[in-house]
Amino acid sequence: MKQQLNVPPPAQRTDATGTTHADATGATHTDRTGPATDSTAEEVGALAVLGYRQELRRGVGTFSSFAAGFSFVSILTTVFQLFGLGFGFGGAAFFWTWPLVFAGQMLVALNFAQLAGWWPVSGAVFQWSSRLAGKSFGWLTGWTMIIGQILTVAVAAVAVQAVLPSIWAGFQIVGGSHADPTPTSGTGAENAVVLGCAMLAVTTAVTVLRVRVMAIVTSVGVGVEIVGVTALVALLFFLPKRSATVVFHHTGATFSGSYAFAWLASALMAAYVLVGFDAAGELSEETHAPRRTTPRTIVRAVLVSGLGGGLLILAGLIAAPSLTDGHLASQGLAWVVEQRFGAVVGRLLLCTVAVAVFACTLACQTAGSRMVYSMAREEALPGSKILARVSPRTGTPVVAGLVVGLGAVAALLVNIGQTALFTALSSLCIAMLYLAYLGVTGPLLYRRLSGWTAARSGDLDEDGQPVFTLGRWGVVLNAVAVLYQAAMVVNLLWPRTAVYDTTGHTWWLRWSAVLFIAATTAVGACYYAFTHRGHRGFAEVRLAAAEAA
Repeated sequence: MKQQLNVPPPAQRTDATGTTHADATGATHTDRTGPATDSTAEEVGALAVLGYRQELRRGVGTFSSFAAGFSFVSILTTVFQLFGLGFGFGGAAFFWTWPLVFAGQMLVALNFAQLAGWWPVSGAVFQWSSRLAGKSFGWLTGWTMIIGQILTVAVAAVAVQAVLPSIWAGFQIVGGSHADPTPTSGTGAENAVVLGCAMLAVTTAVTVLRVRVMAIVTSVGVGVEIVGVTALVALLFFLPKRSATVVFHHTGATFSGSYAFAWLASALMAAYVLVGFDAAGELSEETHAPRRTTPRTIVRAVLVSGLGGGLLILAGLIAAPSLTDGHLASQGLAWVVEQRFGAVVGRLLLCTVAVAVFACTLACQTAGSRMVYSMAREEALPGSKILARVSPRTGTPVVAGLVVGLGAVAALLVNIGQTALFTALSSLCIAMLYLAYLGVTGPLLYRRLSGWTAARSGDLDEDGQPVFTLGRWGVVLNAVAVLYQAAMVVNLLWPRTAVYDTTGHTWWLRWSAVLFIAATTAVGACYYAFTHRGHRGFAEVRLAAAEAA
């Protein structure tokens, strides 16, 4: 049966109290006695069917929704940040890890797109997992996602170290302008924390403002990033030092032993870049026509990022002044830009990267705050009543945004003396995001095999059209996605000294990712066991209401 919603006409707009008004011409306006949601009555009604009252304001359109996912991925930020890591492990042939990871993540995105059409709710990964596997499993998935997102915000913020000192030496505050700005050096790592904390102060302020302000800032950042990527790729391809066939050799790799293991390690770069497309789903309650818009923008964010990132990596490899002198592995694409374009043009191009870093950090923090808000309104976190509070003035979860920002700052300060700051935090946060994603695709595969998903084949979007679906290919694509994710989690958590322990002899650093995930999971499980005994979450209450609609 196709789902029909008994809601007011979509042309009307509703305030937070549920009141709509029309003038003599038939146009409607909002009663400002309550905080406006900027939602159509149809959107308010559709959210009510899923069990929630419209509290967040809908100020996100189609491009802004795409921008949320694209800026979280942010190929300029992450490719610049970790190009040296991938090249250092695998040499020029590390390029081939990109299409591999892109294909795997596209499968995940396609499955997420289908879920976004079914359940367009904030806290997407938590909500989807809970509705597929029950409240306990969903809570653990959401807990893992929150920790991973906070660490991702921290890693995104410190990416400025790979750019700002190259634009102006004065940004190297620790040790002065003559100190080593390389992120893996002592002075570079400490300065990254200083710049990262400053970045987080700004993004936190923007996050707690109106969602429309966040959407505008993110959209502008994405526009600048797309222009920057296009310009960089075009200019680098016009200044080749070698042919594209270089990607068939591991020139520049610094490995001992089997190259296969080095190549797998180089895949960490691509794995880190191509995540976060679910951010569009996190903003579903703030997006107009989310059943129609969000599935498309999730897929589009991965497609555009995959194409742009692949071309950027290839362009950097063929235009680099040298592949063997060590500069590309230690300084990455920033060095290529400086050497090939000179001081003025090179710095202008790096300025677009700096803008992308800001937009990326903002998108990561916004997504994290919505995840905290979504779990808090289910009374699933400590201090839930405060965390779930939406400001009547801004229409945003202010405290949730502050918590994510402060958590990211804490992650940076704890690691202020760690020269493996970039590599260790990057691998750890992405491993946690992969685990959280697996907490969605795994239960979804089980549901597909049991035939449960077939019952939702009649769901319609806001235009009365069938929502996004994988159809007969659902089981196959879902199964391959799960296999890919499981293999990549093992690859990300593998105790490599070059990633987690630059000292080479500290066992607990080498195993820090596994130990950290085990510890946070244990803490979360204990908290849940003591606070949620006998608690009926939305897996039983809200989902039952949605299925009955």
